[in-house]
Amino acid sequence: MADSTKGSDQKTRVYHPYQDLNVPIQKLYELPTTPELLFAEEAAKRHRSWGENLQYYAGCGYLSGAILGGAKGTVEGVKAAEAGDSLKLRINRVLNSGGQTGRRFGNSMGVLGLIYAGLESGITHWRGTDDLLNSVVAGLGTGALYRAAAGPRSAAIAGAIGGITAAAAVAGKQALKRYVPI
Repeated sequence: MADSTKGSDQKTRVYHPYQDLNVPIQKLYELPTTPELLFAEEAAKRHRSWGENLQYYAGCGYLSGAILGGAKGTVEGVKAAEAGDSLKLRINRVLNSGGQTGRRFGNSMGVLGLIYAGLESGITHWRGTDDLLNSVVAGLGTGALYRAAAGPRSAAIAGAIGGITAAAAVAGKQALKRYVPI
């Protein structure tokens, strides 16, 4: 395989395990940056289906809400500890508080993701185009629907917050695409 003679007039040859495959070693680790799809139909699709959106937004909402709520509940559990509590009692208080708050926040954020996904998919289907206006209107509608039972004023404020949040998320995504090379 490799001839290696030192000090003689024979030429040396470096061992190259890919020599029989005709692989250019310089381009061996240059991986593509675009997704490689198995079927041509997948390449023509511009966005996720409504079912994929539903799973994605509800799952991300529940997970992020559970993590944030668990952290908040843990801090509350640590603060609620009393001076005479044993270590077992303190740990139990922290775990119970973190679990209860995490579950509550996770469920709330999961419902928000569910409503948002349904509205965004519906608006995209109704308008026939996929642009940032769909996301903003879906965010506005999500906030308004979520707080509709609390009255029209609360629904309007929550709708405005949802629309602003969705617009900020879309703008942040566009900025990341433009300024962060991936």
